[in-house]
Amino acid sequence: MSQAFIRVQRTDMLFPTRQGWFHALRDIDLDIAQGEFVTLIGHSGCGKSTLLNLIAGLITPTGGALLCDGREIAGPGPDRAVVFQNHSLLPWLTCFDNVLLAVESVFGGREPRSRLMARTEEALQLVGMGHAMAKRPHEISGGMKQRVGIARALAMAPKVLLMDEPFGALDALTRAHLQDELLKIVAATRSTVVMVTHDVDEAVLLSDRIVMMTNGPAATIGEILPVALPRPRDRVALAEDPAYVHARKAVIDFLYTRHRHAEAASA
Repeated sequence: MSQAFIRVQRTDMLFPTRQGWFHALRDIDLDIAQGEFVTLIGHSGCGKSTLLNLIAGLITPTGGALLCDGREIAGPGPDRAVVFQNHSLLPWLTCFDNVLLAVESVFGGREPRSRLMARTEEALQLVGMGHAMAKRPHEISGGMKQRVGIARALAMAPKVLLMDEPFGALDALTRAHLQDELLKIVAATRSTVVMVTHDVDEAVLLSDRIVMMTNGPAATIGEILPVALPRPRDRVALAEDPAYVHARKAVIDFLYTRHRHAEAASA
């Protein structure tokens, strides 16, 4: 793997509660290369969203350090765009204006209005939403809203795209379609992506590496699985590919067999 672009070094995260400190993450070490697609997977409560929020700079670690492109992550920044499961579009703005708002926050004052609008349109065209730029969120489907959310993130030209179960609330067919679109977008933009998912097939289809988290409290990285599948990827062609089947089995084995057995033994 090439030199690390994102570095998570011996990172701990504790949260104060009424019962005392809750140890969410313990001793996380993770290097991610530029242009790599990494998914974080694990059972509910394993801290995968917490780790994503740390990389986003939305929370500050209790211990350790996080770096992006050689600089310490000390808070949110336009170099790291986040796509949440809830699209968070402003209902009174059109799709175009929702994306333009993000573009203005990053490039406003540095670029002419015409360039800001061009960036916005390019991002919406990239996710297949050029036909709906004038529509408001209530006029489009859930899948379309999520496309606009992705466009808003991409329009900021981030170094890293962070995604927290972006397709988790969608029906199976819409989710599959957006996964395929994401593969094309990442290939076109060469983005560095860190994505939280609970879906094994999604992780194998999209990832260069799958980071499997142990259960909390004090969750940590249990295993990292390289996904040795060539790109571009086609879900139909991969369905019976031995490497795909092997990777899928390895993740299921970790999540539902070995890790649960280890928990039972330590209980």
